[in-house]
This record gives sequence, C-alpha cells and structure tokens, in this order.
Amino acid sequence: MDKLTSMKVFAYIVEHGSFRSAAHHFDISPTMAGKHVNFLEQSLGAQLIHRTTRKQSLTEAGKLYYQECHRIIEDISNAEGMVHTLINQPQGTVKVNCPVTYGKKVLAPIVAAFLAQYPSINVELMLDNNLVDPFKIDADVIIRIGDLVDSSLVARALGHYQMTYCAAPSYIEKKGDIDSLEDLSNHSCLGFQYHQGESQQVLNLPSNTFAQNKTRLTSNNGDVLKYAAIQGSGVLLQPKILVEEEVESGLLVEILESSAPQAKPINLLYRSKHLSLKNRTFINFVLDAVSSSD
Repeated sequence: MDKLTSMKVFAYIVEHGSFRSAAHHFDISPTMAGKHVNFLEQSLGAQLIHRTTRKQSLTEAGKLYYQECHRIIEDISNAEGMVHTLINQPQGTVKVNCPVTYGKKVLAPIVAAFLAQYPSINVELMLDNNLVDPFKIDADVIIRIGDLVDSSLVARALGHYQMTYCAAPSYIEKKGDIDSLEDLSNHSCLGFQYHQGESQQVLNLPSNTFAQNKTRLTSNNGDVLKYAAIQGSGVLLQPKILVEEEVESGLLVEILESSAPQAKPINLLYRSKHLSLKNRTFINFVLDAVSSSD
C-alpha cells in the first residue's frame, strides 16, 4: 500500500472527522479508508485514532503524526508548484472555502470564468458559514467576512460586506412604517442562524429583536429568509448582494437605511507568502475580477 496515499487519507479523515467523507473524496470505500489508517498504524506500531461506535478522536501519537503528515503533504504541493512555475504551466486543484452568500453571488461567476481561461487548473469550492481554523481546514484559499484576528495569515482585501434591512411592500402596508430600530420590537423579524449559535444580527442592535427566540422564522440560509420576506412574513436583515435584484424589482423595500450595521471587511486569506503557481494564478484572477467590478 502506498504510504503517501495513506497519509493523505489519514490527514483528510482528521480534517473532516469522517472515514466516509474521506472515502468519498478519494473515490474509495469506507473500508479501504480504514485499511489505509490501519496500514499506517501497523507501520508505526502505534494507534493513531480512537474508534468507537459513536465518534472517533486522535491519540497523542495521532496528533503528532497528523502534524507531520500535513507538513509533508504541503511540502510536496509546494514542490510541485515550483516545478509548475519553472515550466510556467499552472495545473492542479485549488481548494477554496467561502461563506455561502458571497460564494453564490460573487465568487461562483468568477470561478466559472477562471475555469474557462485555465483548463489545466481545477477548483474545489466549498461554501460554508461556519467558523474555521485556517491551519486545520483542507483549503488553499479562505474567504471570510469580518475583522481579522489571526495576524499570521496573509490577507488580501476584497471589499466590504454591506447589510440592509428589507421588507415587502405588502408587509409595510399591513404593519405600518418602521422608522427606528426600536420599532422592530413591534414587528415580525426573520433571523439568520449560524451553526455555532446565536444569530449575528443580534450584534450591534439595541434590542434582541433578531434573537432566535424572537423571530418568526430562523434559518441558516439567507435565500429561505428572503423568500419569506417577499411573501410578507416579516423584516429581513441580509447582505445587499442577496436582495439587490428584489429591491430593484420592487419585491422588497429597503428600510432603516441610516441604521444599517457597519459594513464588514471581506478578506481573501492564505497561510504562506510562498504560493504555488496554481494558487497564485487563482488568487490574482479573483483580485483582478473583484477590483474590475467595483
């Protein structure tokens, strides 16, 4: 059994927490994924993963071995990137992790144009609103919205994320005008729920109107909330890029424009300044596309 392949399978299991997800990614059976880990454990003479019927966790040996596997896999990727740079032919797969709404509305068409221009580079685009550890996630490029807390990452600015309050004209006609944030306590609200917990709309508001136990509808998908707002179910607080077409067509009306939350920075992040040619080509393409659309 090829040890490098086994190391890649093991690292993927650690990063995604599942033998099944690794099997799907490498196009093998879950049983074969387990055999790769068993092969490594037998070679090392040490258990790497505690397995139970409900969950799995790394042993101390597994934690140490994963760090080395991650380093080796990344070194190989960098070495391949240097060769590609030498022959000036970028190729391979760029793995990207991005928030859902920004990914669908902004990044998806950019990726489609990139694929058309660079047929030898593939893109694995995962849309995910969860908080992620950039040093553990299996991604070359990470796009996140909000202030940066980790200065060890390389960050490239992509602009700012504008939020807006909206409601359907029928809702406003039925429930009355909304002139201040305090008025929201007398209205039905539609709240966005992140996987980790409380709705982000609760932040920066003078009341808990958008808290989960106060909203008529709570969802982890902005489109779900938008459709409900169009039907007159309540007040929406979502990114402008999600509702701009509906506002332009009159299906939704922007309200409380002077009280909208402060725009948050959008950043493209990566771990090292020493980029492979494929990653540098992708990053430069995204930066150019975003700047030309401003």
